[in-house]
Amino acid sequence: MRAQRTIKNKVSFEGIGLHTGQKSHVTLQPASRDAGITFIRTDKPAVIKAHVRAVIDTAFATTLGSNGVKIKTVEHILAALAGLGIDNLIIEVDGPEIPILDGSSTELISVILKAGIAKQGKKRPYLRINKPFIFEDGHAHIAVFPYCGSKITHSIFFHHDGIGEQRISIDITEESFVTEIAPARTFGFLKDIEYLRSRGLAKGGSLDNAVVMGEDGVINASGLRFKDEFVRHKVLDSIGDFSLIGFPIYGHIVASKSGHSSNIKFLRKLMSAPETWNIIVEEQPSPVHEMQISI
Repeated sequence: MRAQRTIKNKVSFEGIGLHTGQKSHVTLQPASRDAGITFIRTDKPAVIKAHVRAVIDTAFATTLGSNGVKIKTVEHILAALAGLGIDNLIIEVDGPEIPILDGSSTELISVILKAGIAKQGKKRPYLRINKPFIFEDGHAHIAVFPYCGSKITHSIFFHHDGIGEQRISIDITEESFVTEIAPARTFGFLKDIEYLRSRGLAKGGSLDNAVVMGEDGVINASGLRFKDEFVRHKVLDSIGDFSLIGFPIYGHIVASKSGHSSNIKFLRKLMSAPETWNIIVEEQPSPVHEMQISI
């Protein structure tokens, strides 16, 4: 079992929101052990804990809220924090949405590593899956099974020749997250942009922060970062969403055709089934060693 972690120094970044199109400035600050991840809207102000109980919307992004104040598109930064094992942090943002940056978590990882990672003098509890748990939500299916470590198997299917069916199965370690998952960008379809913007979404979307699919394939001149970048991004989103349970999950999560809505519903159902898991506070969960990461 590893020690809890925060960052060593305050660090900031800024950019536009994918859906609102509004520019926001974000500051990450160290937090004490057992504090968890806390978002603060400095322009309101409002304090919102990063927990599944605070999720108020899952339409095309995960949105947290409290007392009428929202913070949209939190999944990419939460994935970066979970991927690097950052447990305690204060995230100050002066707008309604976390900047999308390049549409992945790679730039967020660079920001976190620039701040430095600090170990804290207390062990990090984790949630261990003891027996299978299966959740179905329409066409989406999510199950979790006992496993020595953290593993995600994810499959997607889109009626588009450029995507089709994709599947990935990966043990989630700091190294695998940084190299195999974090660079995968959010994606969308050119035919859907007008509809999304009519609903007040995707106002900040561009070829600089998303993979856009036209009828004949990828529009972005730079192409794809992975041939299966689409399913890898779904894993990225899932890691961010699943972190909202409040503990690292030690188990094998198997998901099919799931998104933000089904991810959050799955977490809520899992929390209501305590016979399938327990919180471990002392023993070593996995023989996988932590690695020093730089990018």
